[in-house]
Amino acid sequence: MTTTTPAAPDSAPGSGSGPRPATSKTPGTDNRPGRLLAIVLAAQFMALLDVFIVNVAVPTIGAELHASGAELQLVVAGYAITYSVLLITGARLGDLLGHRRVYLAGLALFTAASLACGLAQGTGELIAFRLIQGAGSAVMIPQVLSLIQRNFTGEARGRALGLYAAVLATGAAAGQVVGGILVSADLFGTGWRPVFLVNVPVGLVLLALGARALPRDDARAPERAHRLDLPGLVLLGAAVSLLTVPLVLGQEEDWPLWSWLSLAAAAIAFALFCAYESRLARRGGTPLIAPRVLRHPGMGLAVFRIMAVMAVNGGFLFALTLHVQGGLGFSALRAGLTFAPTAVVFGLVGLTWRGWPASWQRALIPAGFALAAVSVAGVGLALRDGHGAGFWLYVAFAGVGTGLALGFSPTLTRALATVRPEDAADASGLLATVTQLGQLIGVAMFGTLFLNRLESLGAPGAYTSSDALLVCMFALAATAATGAVSGLVRRRR
Repeated sequence: MTTTTPAAPDSAPGSGSGPRPATSKTPGTDNRPGRLLAIVLAAQFMALLDVFIVNVAVPTIGAELHASGAELQLVVAGYAITYSVLLITGARLGDLLGHRRVYLAGLALFTAASLACGLAQGTGELIAFRLIQGAGSAVMIPQVLSLIQRNFTGEARGRALGLYAAVLATGAAAGQVVGGILVSADLFGTGWRPVFLVNVPVGLVLLALGARALPRDDARAPERAHRLDLPGLVLLGAAVSLLTVPLVLGQEEDWPLWSWLSLAAAAIAFALFCAYESRLARRGGTPLIAPRVLRHPGMGLAVFRIMAVMAVNGGFLFALTLHVQGGLGFSALRAGLTFAPTAVVFGLVGLTWRGWPASWQRALIPAGFALAAVSVAGVGLALRDGHGAGFWLYVAFAGVGTGLALGFSPTLTRALATVRPEDAADASGLLATVTQLGQLIGVAMFGTLFLNRLESLGAPGAYTSSDALLVCMFALAATAATGAVSGLVRRRR
C-alpha cells in the first residue's frame, strides 16, 4: 500500500529537534535510506543467524574435535555470554565514538572471529574465538537500532522497526535451516566449518558497502572518551556473567551448588550496579544506563514484555528442537524446516501490524500474548500422541508466530518511538540486552523443565518426549498469559 501522506514528526515531549532525517545528505556517503537499512539489517541477520546456526552442527563438532558435553555447551553459549555482557557497552561506545565507526569495527571483528572459528583446530580455540565473535556482535548490533533511531522519523521509523522485528523473527528459524543445509552438504569435506566460514564473504561485502552507505559520524571532542563508565561496565559484566553462566551450564552440570551461589551473587551484583549508577547520575556523571531511560514512561513495562516474549520464544524453539530431533527422529534440516511457519508469520505480522485498523492498535499487545498462550498449548496438544504432523499443528505454529509478533513488534516500536535522540544508544542497548537475556532465561528454565520431565518418565521415545513437551508447552502458555495480563493492566490506566 502506498501513501502520499508525509511522515509525521516525533511528538514525544522532550524529544528536542528529533533525529536527523534519513534524506539528509552527508558528503562522501550514499545516503539512500533503503540501502542504509538493508546493510545494517543484513548484519543484524547474520549475527542472529550465528546464534542458532551452530546448534545443528554441535554433534559433528563434537565428533571431529573429540569435545566433551561441557565443551560443546560452551561452544554454543560462549557467544551468548559475551554478547549479553557487552551489549550495553557496545551501545555506549557508539554514542561516544560514532555509530558508523563502531558498527564497522564490530562487523570487522565479527567477520575475523568467524574466519578463526572456521579454521579452529581444537575445542579450546573454538570456544575462545566464539567469545570474541560474541564481543564483535555486541559492539555491532546496538548500532543498528541507534542508526535507525537517528536516521528515520515518523512512519519511516515505524516501518524500519517493523523490518528490524521481522529480522529478529526469521534469524532464529533461518539459523536452524541454514545450519542443517550446510552440515548436510559437507562442502569439500569440511563438515561443520562452513557454518562459520559463510559469514566471511558476507561480512566483507557488508564492510565495503557500509563504508560507502552509512552516514559519517559527527565530529566528537576527544575529551568525551573518558565518559565511558568503566566501574559500571565491570559491575554489569559481573552481574550478567554470574547470571548467564549458571543458566547456560546448570543443566549440563546437574545444577551444582556453585550455580545457585552464582545466581544469588548475580542479584547482589545487579543491586550494586543500580545503586552505583543512581549515585553517579546524581553527581552529574554519565552512567552506563541513564536512570531517566528506565524511568521513561512505559519502559519498565516494555522491558517486562520483551523479556516475556523472548523467554517464550527461546523456550519454545529449544524444547521443540529437542523433541523433533530426539523424540521424533527428524534430521537437522527437517527440524529446521518445522519452524518455518512460525518464522514466516512472525515476519509478516511484524511488517504489517501498523497498517491494521486504528481501533485494534491498543488491543494488539494483550491479544498477541493471549493468542501465543493458546497456540503454544495447541502445539503441545497436537504433538501429544507421538506423531509429527497434522493440520492443527501448523495452525498452532502460525498462531505462535502471530502472537509473539504482536507481543514483540508493537512493544519495541512504542518503547523506542518517544525516546529522546540522546538516549537512543542507552535504550537500544537496554532492550537488546533484555532480548538476549530473555532468550537465555527461556532456554534455561523451559529446557530444564523439558529435560527433567523426560528423565523422570524413564526410557526415551516419541511418547515420553511428547509428554515432556506437553508439560513444557503448558508452562510456556502460562508465561505468555502473564504478558496478556500486563497489557490489560496497562490498558486500564
